[in-house]
Amino acid sequence: MKSIIWIVLAAFVIISCSRDDGKPVPVVLDTYTNTLGRSAGELKTYLGASGLNLDLSSLKYDVEIYSITYKTTYKSSTVIASGLVMLPKTTAAVPMVSFHHGTIAAHDEAPSALPLNSTELLLYTALASPGFIAVVPDFLGFGSSSSMLHPYYVREVSTTTIIDMLKAARELAIQKDVNFSGNLMLAGYSQGGYMTMATHRAIEKDGLPGFSLVASFPAAGGYDVKGMQEYFFAQTTYDQPFYLAFVASAYKSYYGWAQPLSDMFQQPYADRMSTIFDGNHSGSEINAQLTNVVADLVTPDLLANIDNDPKYQYVVTAFESNSLVDWKPSKPVFMYHGDADVTVPYQNSVDSYNKLIANGASPSTVTLTTFPGKTHSTGVLPYIEALIPQLTSRK
Repeated sequence: MKSIIWIVLAAFVIISCSRDDGKPVPVVLDTYTNTLGRSAGELKTYLGASGLNLDLSSLKYDVEIYSITYKTTYKSSTVIASGLVMLPKTTAAVPMVSFHHGTIAAHDEAPSALPLNSTELLLYTALASPGFIAVVPDFLGFGSSSSMLHPYYVREVSTTTIIDMLKAARELAIQKDVNFSGNLMLAGYSQGGYMTMATHRAIEKDGLPGFSLVASFPAAGGYDVKGMQEYFFAQTTYDQPFYLAFVASAYKSYYGWAQPLSDMFQQPYADRMSTIFDGNHSGSEINAQLTNVVADLVTPDLLANIDNDPKYQYVVTAFESNSLVDWKPSKPVFMYHGDADVTVPYQNSVDSYNKLIANGASPSTVTLTTFPGKTHSTGVLPYIEALIPQLTSRK
């Protein structure tokens, strides 16, 4: 009798988790909206006029764009995050590529908030046309989770947010009869480069059932967060002071630091940081409310004593725990960076690469491609031109 009861219960669970069409009910995916379709011809026309040096013949399939929301975890609580998923129109088995954008501060810069004719959205869409499920997360703090402060350069929550969106994208593909092959690739620039490497590390460490990680392609990221701090503090001026303020504000929020930001930043800038990361200000607008003179922005005591005064150990610990130099990749990591980048310094990639090799990673597994003379902004196009052939060759 007990056996019969268990069989009945198991059958009930199976039936209740399936719909009339036989497809499983999504577990991570919350909602999805078809926002627009782009034909392969349209994408070829756009990319042909963009000046990018790409093989347009790789754009084979029309693409449907979906704005999705999905369940993820933040500090042990379930929250609803969002992003974009682009599905190619084909019955062939296709891999997935997750692309992670650079630092944003304003809510209208999130991928799911982009105008349908924006250049950025068209590039994201073009990722799917060669035959990929293209995934573009908003990141927590943007899109459907805009009421919270983005956990900027917080490793753990960054990877959880991306991995849960990968699961949601797979569930969407099932609903839309797109045949996912299981193969996964990761890419991103600037903060997105950091998110890419962090996610690669997490998948190798913890696994991701249903996915087979092929390779990652992080570019121009601040992988060694402690090294980034040391670089900032050694500068006389820094062109993006809002990066420093963003990290400090995010860490204070995420880790619940009791210490005020005035322990780290001088006035009036410390007080301004409590209001300028409200999603209504772009990075350039936030920069205008700060100063690019490092000695005027950061307190003299922190500049001089961050590494030798125990009262700052909580800051050092946060930087070190969020750095990505403590592991040995076994799947390929293709790093890229312009050697004239002074925003996210090229040397950070060099140092991070050297540490991964010192950890035992093979030089054939981890590579660093240098873009000579390219800055943080001018390095984007050569990265895209290098990325697309790498992705398509590994389908």
